[in-house]
Amino acid sequence: MVHTALFYCLVVTIKYRIFNSSYMSESQPSYYLEPFLDSLWLESGLSQHTVDAYRRDLLAFSAWLNQFDIDLVSATQLDIQRYQSQRLREGRKVRSEARLLSSLRRFYRYLLREDIRDSDPTAQLDSPRLGRALPDSLTETEVEALLAQPDITDPLGLRDRTMLELLYAAGLRVSELVSLQLEQVNLRQGLIRCIGKGNKERLVPIGEIALDWLQDYLYESRPAILNGQITDDIFPTRRGKAMTRQAFWYIIKRYASQASIDKHLSPHTLRHAFATHLLNHGADLRVVQLLLGHSDLSTTQIYTHVAKERLKQLHGQHHPRG
Repeated sequence: MVHTALFYCLVVTIKYRIFNSSYMSESQPSYYLEPFLDSLWLESGLSQHTVDAYRRDLLAFSAWLNQFDIDLVSATQLDIQRYQSQRLREGRKVRSEARLLSSLRRFYRYLLREDIRDSDPTAQLDSPRLGRALPDSLTETEVEALLAQPDITDPLGLRDRTMLELLYAAGLRVSELVSLQLEQVNLRQGLIRCIGKGNKERLVPIGEIALDWLQDYLYESRPAILNGQITDDIFPTRRGKAMTRQAFWYIIKRYASQASIDKHLSPHTLRHAFATHLLNHGADLRVVQLLLGHSDLSTTQIYTHVAKERLKQLHGQHHPRG
């Protein structure tokens, strides 16, 4: 751990020296931007996908400021408000604006902390109000129909069925599923050691049905798919590499089409179904929070709204005064 920390510090030090070299001026956005992005990765454990989103937001704001000969570091609250107003006139979504303000907040707080600025121009800005979008979910009948689609007589079909079963049984994120390694699964105890957002670990029970599918897949289909290739990835392709999120998303859509499910689906559809069905059957909200790996209970609470909406629909359909 000490050697790893020293290595990370060395990487950051080298990057800082590069950005402080003579060929780069402080007026260039990347002079402070890259060290800031490094800090997000090192200190907050944010994923590369999230870090890239911060970079895009800040570079776009910097490019807009350049029209007025203002550099990113010196922007004022009024500059930010003018930029927000223009984006809203362009029809940007509220959620995109919320993410932009989050990017700016973290950047200017970083500059304040490093004594590069003496004030935070985002301190008095309110975040846009986000309506709680209810996640799309499937009924239990629809889930059963979806799970039944893969051809389990084919090694790839059994792999797909196992992946779908695990998503629904354990409530994993798709990124967590496709990156699963052999060492993360304890078949004897029926547990997955899951590494989620921010590299946080949690133990998730698999459930007997999904565990049976997983054992069959590991002992029968996986060796056939690998055909002598060696990898620790639990769900490899025929090339011996881990499946990508995009490839698995395509698989979900294909099986949903075969099952005649015409709802708007997302890669997290089965994760949403996992949470909603648990609550429908009386699970405690905090237990669901732990299983999903949510750091904030309010994130999990949205699933109680999904369950309530379903109850309202059933009442309206079947009650004589609904």
